[in-house]
Amino acid sequence: MVREADPILPAVEAFIAREGISPTSFGKSAINDPGLVHGLRKGRELRKRTRDRVFAFLSSPKMAPATQEAR
Repeated sequence: MVREADPILPAVEAFIAREGISPTSFGKSAINDPGLVHGLRKGRELRKRTRDRVFAFLSSPKMAPATQEAR
């Protein structure tokens, strides 16, 4: 049985590409889970509370300091 990707994945992928951060940095900054994006890519489904936290991070006006890598 193949799982479909969580509907939040395209927004996460777009954020990562736009901000130029690694998937690990995104996961750590958004919900303190470095494996978040990898899990989503493998079919992980988020609980409502976790999805809400990720959406809040995506909507925040600025990135958390941990996502600001040397450019």
